[in-house]
Amino acid sequence: MTPLITPYTPVSRFAMQMGGLYAIWLREVKRAVRDRGQLIGGVSRPLLYVLIMGIGLNPYFRGEIYGEVKFVVPFTYLQFIFPAVIALNILYTSVQSAVSVIWDREFGFLREVLVSPQSRWTILLGKVLGGATVAMFHGSLVLALAPYADIPLDLVSVLKGLGLMFLLAFALTSAGVIIAGRIRSFEGFGVFSNAVILPLYFLSSSVFPLDPSLSAAQMRVIYPQWLVAMVEWNPLTYAVDAFRGAFIGYHQFDHWMGPVVLAAMAAFFFSWALYEFRKA
Repeated sequence: MTPLITPYTPVSRFAMQMGGLYAIWLREVKRAVRDRGQLIGGVSRPLLYVLIMGIGLNPYFRGEIYGEVKFVVPFTYLQFIFPAVIALNILYTSVQSAVSVIWDREFGFLREVLVSPQSRWTILLGKVLGGATVAMFHGSLVLALAPYADIPLDLVSVLKGLGLMFLLAFALTSAGVIIAGRIRSFEGFGVFSNAVILPLYFLSSSVFPLDPSLSAAQMRVIYPQWLVAMVEWNPLTYAVDAFRGAFIGYHQFDHWMGPVVLAAMAAFFFSWALYEFRKA
């Protein structure tokens, strides 16, 4: 007779952990689906940056040389900013989704989950995957504006872009969990997260290019040295560059740097979040 599987076998433990992982992931996704404000923000940001800012600044994203109009980079401003808006939508949604940690801690749900048979690793992974899923959805909303930015999308570029989007969403959601673990109020989290989001975004070469024709020395002469250093040390710079490589085929840095930095960010921030979560 085949022995019954007891709750203490490795198979049943794995099934229990996966069931808990799915339940936590589903809860995070449902919470986001019911939040209409988050959805409105996910739609309004691309419209503002792509259709209004992109069209408005497009005439200034070029220079005239010997009577011939040339762009600073071989793309219109709409095309140049389009991948950066995807990163912006993911950035906002990922960090803000971590506010659920404060919510759960405030109302006692987190304490109940932490004393359950689920491991801390499973609980954190479920929360991070839930936030990353929602952030990827918000990033994908921007792709609907690709025809207006004159960006042709094919299956390969979309699949490559989705993989990069997942890495960025996973890393930033983990970073948001770290922030939420150290801040006790909803108001404080909102102020602090915006203090992180806006500098990261504007210092990622998202709205203006570092001229690829300039050497490092020339760049530091034209731009303030502190500005170039902050752009180059900002990990989001390489994420935006990877998105541009996937969707418009343009890189300001070596093509391998973006995926490597994104993978390193995901591993680093999740490990840090897990360390903080185990102390909770």
